[in-house]
Amino acid sequence: MALTPKKPVMITPASKFKKLPARYMAVIMPLILSGMMSAIVSLISTLKSLGLQPDLLGIWLGTWLISWIVAFPTVLVVLPVARRFTLLFVQSPQP
Repeated sequence: MALTPKKPVMITPASKFKKLPARYMAVIMPLILSGMMSAIVSLISTLKSLGLQPDLLGIWLGTWLISWIVAFPTVLVVLPVARRFTLLFVQSPQP
């Protein structure tokens, strides 16, 4: 089941770049989500373990890249399982 919004989401009213077809939503959404989540989690983890350091940005970017490399394929595999598990608690969307 692919997630497609009912109305297109516009970041800027006058987008000048060519958009990917809707069929890529199932890959692009997890890519962005895993990037954002791994960035937040790796920053918190790095801050907790090292504290504020002069080279924190460089250290964090390295840990974030490793985290994202693991997070993206994990999200692709786990997302269908999470959807099925969620449907145990939430009504299925109607077409």
